[in-house]
Amino acid sequence: MDYYIGIDIGTTSTKAVAFSAAGRVLAQQSISYPIKHPQQNRSEQNPQEILEAVINCLNNTANLLPQDNPVLIGFAAAMHSLILMDENDHSLTDCIIWADNRASELAVKLKETAEGKSFYHASGVPIHAMSPLCKLCWLKENETSLFLNASKFIGIKEFVFHRLFGKYIIDTSIASATGLLNTSQLQWDENILNYVGIDTKKLSAIVPTTHIEYLVKNSTNRLSAFQQTAFVIGSSDGALANLGSGATVEGSMSITIGTSSAVRVVTKQAVTDNSMRTFCYHLSGEQYITGGASNNGAIVLQWLKEKILQNSGPYQQFINTAESINPGSDGLLLLPYILGERAPLWNSSARGVFWNLSIEHTAAHMVRAALEAIVYNTYCIGKILMEKTTVNTIYANGGFADCVFWVQLLADMFNLQVIVPSMEESAAFGAVLIGLLALEIPAAFDLPEGKKYFPNATNHAIYLRQCNKMEHLYELVKKEF
Repeated sequence: MDYYIGIDIGTTSTKAVAFSAAGRVLAQQSISYPIKHPQQNRSEQNPQEILEAVINCLNNTANLLPQDNPVLIGFAAAMHSLILMDENDHSLTDCIIWADNRASELAVKLKETAEGKSFYHASGVPIHAMSPLCKLCWLKENETSLFLNASKFIGIKEFVFHRLFGKYIIDTSIASATGLLNTSQLQWDENILNYVGIDTKKLSAIVPTTHIEYLVKNSTNRLSAFQQTAFVIGSSDGALANLGSGATVEGSMSITIGTSSAVRVVTKQAVTDNSMRTFCYHLSGEQYITGGASNNGAIVLQWLKEKILQNSGPYQQFINTAESINPGSDGLLLLPYILGERAPLWNSSARGVFWNLSIEHTAAHMVRAALEAIVYNTYCIGKILMEKTTVNTIYANGGFADCVFWVQLLADMFNLQVIVPSMEESAAFGAVLIGLLALEIPAAFDLPEGKKYFPNATNHAIYLRQCNKMEHLYELVKKEF
């Protein structure tokens, strides 16, 4: 039997999911890896560990399906990573990930300049420490010899593909998230490169998301099960989450809440925001995704559970405590910015605040306030997108989509229908869809309808008041961070 693999190279783990021709999940594997924080404001990972996770996930999947034929492997990957390579193709740095804030001061200054505004509208990438553009500028200023000695500046998917195929190539979607690409033209932007002080020779060759590579025979014994398999470079994890969840039709919006969170809509052209509040990245072909990503998704809940309340019980049981508390958490409000913030604030210095605490509030109130705050933040991003497009349905994915209480909270906050697609691993599934497109194989999936949630108008009014208070409170205290 033929099968297709979608592999998602994420921030905390790599996942491989094998799908049948009808869309049934046949096997899945996941391998986690750590994030290192060698200094304050730095977040890095070992690229070799991630490569090993990719190889082992693929091999483990093939071992579970020994009699079947892997037709294709489509790749999704996290955006905004940066690795410096030397002329011998050895890494000079670890993988600097999106959460790294070393360039935050530089980004704040650049954002206020004419160049910063021009670069945003050309690239679609907000001027922020997450961006490889800002990371490169910081390295040029602060680690000049390292910057000058680098032969290539690449991301994690490029690292994986180079190790497998010996080529430095980058898909248009990942490239569009670097801050170095002209997103309308899908070519490296000469003005931005001149500002940074690099040329295209130090960057990977740009290829379409449908680009295919095959393993050279006997090039590696570690992936022997895939000698006849098409490796399709694919797109970014966020773009493919939209594609895989079905949130590409007019009137739809995708909301993902995992460690971080993101809100996205699909457009037919590159779209930027006059206030530079949203991103615009390429998806594939003539499709783009516009939206915003927050640093503070379920990581806020994890922080509250492990660091503050020191609760060692199961997560679902922890979340269930919030159900006994009234919507709005009896006035308790959390600014959830414990990791600084990307959208909608673009303020790396923002921090978390519990507000309006009283003696009547309990641990359960704090849990509910955290769940609500994460959703309020997605609403603050979503309403920016809804200024330019009409949305009538939200597609929810990510780890939070398994929690009925949390998804209902999302429906109530937006006052819109929410659908949780039956396909849980939307980014991996989206990678398979790109793979099928690349091989010109018609998609013939027979997927069950997703679960639908409908809003409660009374709860919406409560949440809207609290969300407005959260935004107002941030404006009052932001100068104190």
